[in-house]
Amino acid sequence: MSATLQTTAYTGWQSPVGELLLIGDEDALRAIHFPGRHRIRGEWIESAEPFADAIEQLGRYFAGERVEFGLKVEMPGSEFDRSVWDELWRIPYGETRSYGEIARAIGCPDRARAVGSANARNPVPIVVPCHRVIGADGSLVGYGGGLDLKRELLELEAGARQQTLV
Repeated sequence: MSATLQTTAYTGWQSPVGELLLIGDEDALRAIHFPGRHRIRGEWIESAEPFADAIEQLGRYFAGERVEFGLKVEMPGSEFDRSVWDELWRIPYGETRSYGEIARAIGCPDRARAVGSANARNPVPIVVPCHRVIGADGSLVGYGGGLDLKRELLELEAGARQQTLV
């Protein structure tokens, strides 16, 4: 039985927060890199084709029309990382959780710092909403795209959520 070798593809997409670099293949989205943090490696090919659905869903998210994503993502990580990322998926649109709340939710109440590290390793930000994780005191802390972008994403969600409640 021979395994099919997947070709990693990438494309840039001009979002309202700058050009995002999408990385993956025909099976799954594997990474989103923020503006200024683009890393192209090895034998990757440039192709927008595998990302049509991701681009459509991201566009609707930034327009305030989509509150969750229906994309297949591939996120290699430790068992602990995956437990944190699974919990991130559960944070409702327009809401936040602290690192400590995430740690308690995954059954590791004394590992808030480790949750922060796993959060920082999330390869698919925005889709897996690590921007919804805040400090225990409600402050905005740590985000790969910078705190201004984190604030912008949270404000986008708060505004869109407010419009649906009216």
